[in-house]
Amino acid sequence: MRDNLTWVSEFVLMGLSSDRRIQAGLFVLFGVAYLLTLLGNGLIVLLIWLDPRLHLPMYFFLCNLAVLDICYTSSGVPQMLVHFLLEKKIISFTRCATQLFFSLALGGTEFLLLATMAYDRYVAVCDPLHYAAMMGPRRCAVLAGVSWLVGLANSAVETAVTMRLPTCGHYMVNHVSCETLALVRLACVDVTLNQLVILASSVVVLLVPCCLVSLSYAHIVVTILQIRSRGGRRKAFGTCASHLIVVSMSYGMALVTHMQPSSTNLTEQDKLVVLFYAVLTPMLNPLIYSLRNKDMKAALSRVLMRSSEAKL
Repeated sequence: MRDNLTWVSEFVLMGLSSDRRIQAGLFVLFGVAYLLTLLGNGLIVLLIWLDPRLHLPMYFFLCNLAVLDICYTSSGVPQMLVHFLLEKKIISFTRCATQLFFSLALGGTEFLLLATMAYDRYVAVCDPLHYAAMMGPRRCAVLAGVSWLVGLANSAVETAVTMRLPTCGHYMVNHVSCETLALVRLACVDVTLNQLVILASSVVVLLVPCCLVSLSYAHIVVTILQIRSRGGRRKAFGTCASHLIVVSMSYGMALVTHMQPSSTNLTEQDKLVVLFYAVLTPMLNPLIYSLRNKDMKAALSRVLMRSSEAKL
């Protein structure tokens, strides 16, 4: 039976549309969004690095998130932009596997990092007196490191069991990128193991972090409601608002997708979700954090002022 199984050396991505004008429009739209993502997240990393006042746990994790967004977007969007200009969107087996690994690793790490950031906000609001001791540089580095390691390990397992599947000559991937479910649909063997791995992966990098975020914010809300002054409640909520918006965007879209029944009718929705994660969320994150954060705006003003003084 195994002698009849075959693997392909390259795949063809079907993309969003075969209309050349639509593809040209998508190239411009997502090209601009990609540049804004690089500029916005790059600016956050630069500000946190240059301004000593931002050398705090909250901004350490935010810097990690910005680096993640740059890497995650760059793992798939440049290839997608090139394919918008090509009639036949071919990707080699090796490049497909590499793209899948990095998208899963960076996406999973982001969910775990968002949970870590929720824990940081929980300690800041619910136990402010012990915040400095509980969120020291070493513990922050460990929490961020664990998020990265778990994301990488999870991706290595899921990528390995996905790319080992024989496709028996099927090479047309109905997606905009090499995505797990789209590749599993090409398999010509039993995929029970893959379904179990995908389920376990969803629990590790999505369900568990989501529960931790929910518990953290449940305690935060209870603590905020116990603050008597309106100004105190507003200040406490202000420290969490930006993170809560980003968490709601990221986890909300992922949970809606995973709760949908598995069927081929959802392929278009899968494509839109991948684009949302790859382009829109990383682009919006720096806007959300910078527009709602006084420290970031003040840091930008100080950096610009020092820059102008240096020129004089």
